[in-house]
Amino acid sequence: MTEMKRTDLAVQRERALLVRVILKDSKTDQTDLLGELRSLVRTAGASIVDEIIARRTKIHAGLYVGTGKAEQIAARCRQNKVDVVIFDNDLTPAQIRDLEEITDRKVLDRSELILDIFAAHARTAESRLQVELAQLEYTYPRLRHMWTHLERVAGGATTAVAAVGGIGTRGPGEKQIEIDRRLVNKRVAYLKRKIHQIDQRKIRQVKTRCDAFCACLVGYTNAGKSTLMNLLTGAGAYVADQLFSTLQTKTRRWDLGDGEQVLLSDTIGFVRDLPHHLVASFKATLEEAIGADLLIHVADAAHEDVDRQIAATRSVLGELGCSENKRLLALNKIDEISDPTVRTILTSKYPNAMFISATTGEGADALVRAVMLQAEGAPVHVTLTADCRNGKLMQYIAQHAKIRREQFADTKARIEATIPARRLQQLRSFCGDVQILQHNGE
Repeated sequence: MTEMKRTDLAVQRERALLVRVILKDSKTDQTDLLGELRSLVRTAGASIVDEIIARRTKIHAGLYVGTGKAEQIAARCRQNKVDVVIFDNDLTPAQIRDLEEITDRKVLDRSELILDIFAAHARTAESRLQVELAQLEYTYPRLRHMWTHLERVAGGATTAVAAVGGIGTRGPGEKQIEIDRRLVNKRVAYLKRKIHQIDQRKIRQVKTRCDAFCACLVGYTNAGKSTLMNLLTGAGAYVADQLFSTLQTKTRRWDLGDGEQVLLSDTIGFVRDLPHHLVASFKATLEEAIGADLLIHVADAAHEDVDRQIAATRSVLGELGCSENKRLLALNKIDEISDPTVRTILTSKYPNAMFISATTGEGADALVRAVMLQAEGAPVHVTLTADCRNGKLMQYIAQHAKIRREQFADTKARIEATIPARRLQQLRSFCGDVQILQHNGE
C-alpha cells in the first residue's frame, strides 16, 4: 500500500515594512518608537521584515516623508521583497496614492491598519455594523484617489446608449466616483440608522440598571481587562495576547461578598491616537463606560510605556465625558515586574493605584474592598423607629446594617445602626411607619 504524504498548507503572511515619521516638536517616547505599531501589525497577521524611522522638521505635503526618503523606502521594498508598507502616521489619500506609485507596493496608514484589525475581530452583528460604518467614513474622502480614470459611465456622446439615442441618457453623464459616493452615502445613512437604534437600546439597558451599582473595566488595549473580568466574575471572556481582542461589551454580576453585588462590564481597549470616527462608531459599546458608577482603569504595569498608555486612556475618557472622580486605577501584571524599583517608581507616580495580577490573583482582595467602599459609600449612623411586624424592613436592616443598639416596647423597636450611604434610599423606601434620623457618618 502506497503511503500518502501529508502536505501542510499555510497561508503566506504579508511581508511588512514599518515606517514612522517623527516631527521636530513630537513628545513621543524615544525608547521604543515602533513598539506599538509592531504589536498592531502582528495582530493584523503580517510579518515584519524591515523598519524605518524618519525625522523631519515638518510634514512633506506630497509624500509625507519627502522624495529622498520615499525612494529609500522603495529600494528597501525591493531589497526585502516587501508586500505592504505601513505608516505609524495618518496619511492623506493623495500621499498614499503617490507613495504607492513610487514604491509599487500597497501603502497603509495607522487608521486603516486599526480598522483592518477591528474588522477581523468583529464577531457580533453589532460590532460588524460599527466597523463597517467606520471603514466607509474613512474611505469616503479617499474615493477620488481610488479612481484614476474617472470615466463617464452613463450619458455623454461616447456611450453606447447615447449612440442609439437612449431617452434620458443624453447630457454630461455621471462619473464612476459620483456613483460610488452616492452608494456610500446611502449605505452610511442606513448604518447610522441601525446603530442609532442600538444606541437607544443600550441607553435603555443602562438606565434599567439604575438600582444596581455598575462598574466598568476600561484601559489600554491588551492591558488584561478580559483576564481580570474572568478572575472576578468567571465570565469566560475571550482572552488573547493581541490588541483589540474585545470589541463587544460583556456584562456580568460580580459578587463582592456580604450580600453586595455589582454589575461589571468589560469594554473595548484604547490605543494612542485612536481614530475619532472609530470612537464615534463604537459609542454604543462605550455607553457602558459613560453610564457606569465606577470606572476601573486597568493598566499594564509591566509595560515600558505604561505612563503614556495611562495618559492615552485618560484622554479618551475625557472625550467621552467620564468624570475623573469615579475612576479607580488598577496597575495589572505586577507578576511580570522583576525589578522592585519599577514598582516603587509607580507607587510614587500613582499613590492611589491598586497593584494587582489578573493572572495570579494577587491584589484581587484589596480591589474588592476598594470597589465595595465605592459601591456602598461611607458608613452613616442612623436612628429609626420601626414596627417589628414590618418583616421586609427588619430583614433589610439585619442584612445590610450594623446594629449598635435596640430597644423594644410592644410592637415598636428603636434601632441605632450604621449603614452604607447608598442603602439609605432603599431604607427610606420601607418608610410609612419608619422614621429615619441621619447623624454624622463615622
